[in-house]
Amino acid sequence: MKKLLTLAVATPLLFASCAQDSMTGDTYTRGEAGRAQSVNAGKITSIRNVKIEGNNKAGAILGGIAGGFLGNEIGSGSTANTAGAIGGAAVGAALGSHMEQAIGSRQGLEIDVKLDNGRSVSVVQEANPRESFNIGDRVRVLNNGGTTRVTH
Repeated sequence: MKKLLTLAVATPLLFASCAQDSMTGDTYTRGEAGRAQSVNAGKITSIRNVKIEGNNKAGAILGGIAGGFLGNEIGSGSTANTAGAIGGAAVGAALGSHMEQAIGSRQGLEIDVKLDNGRSVSVVQEANPRESFNIGDRVRVLNNGGTTRVTH
């Protein structure tokens, strides 16, 4: 019963840590809604496919905790429980880190834009099936002081 309860609590925590906000040009967080943004117009000069890697720290921490709890349940006796907890924590941390990085990785675009004011900017954002970009497209570069997006 104790093993089942530990697994039931640890598994959702590990997967919840893997959730990642969208980084497309048309998705905003609740905190960004209603905030003014500067808008610059320009023309796309270069596009490159990139991989946006997921964060693996939270997965390692939660995997280590879950692995420690589960490893502690393996042995009988305090020495075996301690060894199981340590081994379980190490394996859980490695698996949690790898899982979160794999799940959190996304396809992205590095978009270089020559702005109408003469400056150039490069923005990396998640690839979006709802919006495609081509070299020569006229676009808007939106910046709210923390996040920059390229959109049509």
